Amino acid sequence: MPTFSPRVCRIIVLAALMTPSIALAHHGWSGYDSNTPMKVVGAIREAGYEHPHGYIRLEAPGKTWLVVLAPPSRMENRGLPPSMLKAGVAAQVEGYPHRSDAQEMRAERITIDGKTVELR
Repeated sequence: MPTFSPRVCRIIVLAALMTPSIALAHHGWSGYDSNTPMKVVGAIREAGYEHPHGYIRLEAPGKTWLVVLAPPSRMENRGLPPSMLKAGVAAQVEGYPHRSDAQEMRAERITIDGKTVELR
């Protein structure tokens, strides 16, 4: 049986304790109704390019949506850098509404300045 230093043991214990919180931070997609595709057009009011998923607040006629995007690395790799998600920019989002939060949707694709980026 290998022998570990006290420092290595502490690192192993901390990693084991952090694993459940990492798993909880990422939610599944079952909360979204994939049988109800929707398209929303509006202006970005706020944006976050953060983990586990980026987001925008999209002001559409009559409603402001919290739009859940993809992880930052995927958005960057597919051509959606943070500079495109500026407040005031017009955007079209296609995706699915949240089953229990009428203000939230999951984006499958986003179009800004005529450029469409697939997020899934």
